Amino acid sequence: MRPYLLAAVALLAAPAFAQDKKADTRTEAPADIPPPQVVVTHHSGVFGGQKINYTATAGEIYLKAEDGTPRAAINYYSYVKEPRDPSRPVTFLFNGGPGSGSVWLHMGAFGPKRVAIPSDARDDGAPPYPLVDNPDCLLDVTDIVFIDPVGTGFSHALGKTDPKEFWGVTKDAKSINQVIRLWLNDNGRWNSPKFLGGESYGTTRSAAVAHELEGSYNDVALNGIILMSTILDFGAQAEVEGNDMPYIIALPSMAAVAWYHDKVPNKPATVAAFVAEAKAFASGEYATALMKGQALTGPERDAIRAKLARYTGLSEQYVERTDLRVSPGRFWKELLRDRGLVVGRLDSRYTGKDRDNAGEGFDNDPSFYGIDGGYTAAINTYVRGDLGFKSDRSYVTIGSVQPWDWDLGDRGGDGTYYKSVAPYLGQALRENSGLRIFVGQGYYDFATPFFGAEYALSRTGFPQDRIQFHYYDAGHMMYVRDEDRHKLASDIKAFIRSR
Repeated sequence: MRPYLLAAVALLAAPAFAQDKKADTRTEAPADIPPPQVVVTHHSGVFGGQKINYTATAGEIYLKAEDGTPRAAINYYSYVKEPRDPSRPVTFLFNGGPGSGSVWLHMGAFGPKRVAIPSDARDDGAPPYPLVDNPDCLLDVTDIVFIDPVGTGFSHALGKTDPKEFWGVTKDAKSINQVIRLWLNDNGRWNSPKFLGGESYGTTRSAAVAHELEGSYNDVALNGIILMSTILDFGAQAEVEGNDMPYIIALPSMAAVAWYHDKVPNKPATVAAFVAEAKAFASGEYATALMKGQALTGPERDAIRAKLARYTGLSEQYVERTDLRVSPGRFWKELLRDRGLVVGRLDSRYTGKDRDNAGEGFDNDPSFYGIDGGYTAAINTYVRGDLGFKSDRSYVTIGSVQPWDWDLGDRGGDGTYYKSVAPYLGQALRENSGLRIFVGQGYYDFATPFFGAEYALSRTGFPQDRIQFHYYDAGHMMYVRDEDRHKLASDIKAFIRSR
């Protein structure tokens, strides 16, 4: 599995209004570096059935060297209910990549406004894209801070600082740790209930940031961590020769997608039922069969091949040619080859047409080019317009942050070779009795298969009674489907309320 993950309407609400865009405060900075921009506006909207007045801040936080020299400008967008109440929870959110801005969660799921693109896995087409009030915004239960790490959104290194100083699992986590602590300082929120949330690589970041926040005596204790489209154990999901775990982890996702596209004879009534069957097969008979390697022969191999064909929707002849090891890339191309279509990686409900139907892999991911235009237009329209933030920089929705440093050296020798941040979460749960974890997964997501999250979070050292799993009938960005955006928001609100 490549480590570069992406990350990612019909309810009525009172219209939001903006005021006071003139409020732009600046602090001191060296002459050759402009001071940070902080723009404050005031709004009102209906969220979760409640009319809420709130203050929006589109700003920059400068991270500084020990001598006070600014090293990086980190952009954030905060929404705080008025009148201010320090006993209210505050939730810090970011997307993934690495290299992705927080635009996806901001404009797709939890911000006061969202972009309305087709909910049924159709391409978003050309502009204009409706920017609408979002009644599923989390402001009825928590204040919100969206963060764009260095190299994403408008965030960037300053002066002579090399942005590579921030590009790595631990380097990135340390910078977000600083941003959170500075925001708590500036807003007097040290004793507020605190939640941390990310999507895709943002779940990797959540684990690493939680380790930075809670892993020393100078703790910032968390009430909850929200993981959406989870990737924690890169070693288990690494598609390298000799590693059979990726085939086991991907199989239940293949079953879900085969079910969705009617490639399963006599399919069960629900995707959940078929997925349950596939998970039992993947972790049982299939895992045992792969462990036998070339010793798997005769009737035993025939039985595994037949079941694998059923769960993948592919022919027995095809799965035999793959040596019973169907890679996700081949699956996306092969499943609907007879219809002249490919399925998406991020969300396999989406389909597309390639130039060459005889190829082995798809030309591009239809579930990404099916949504990217709308989100890019929305974030630029909203931030530069409604929120009044001015910048001559391009907003980076998905950018290159290479090379990314994957070393987890603080975990010892294993962190150099086996890349898993899951133990950070196990440690945090064991050492913070008030911490809980929310896991949200889309059935049709191949970027971060749901079985991978279940595997990573069920190892030794994880208190299972404080981890909850939720599943959605969409893909990586499950909130692009209207029903699942509402369900995701409701589930997360219940998680925060239950603190």
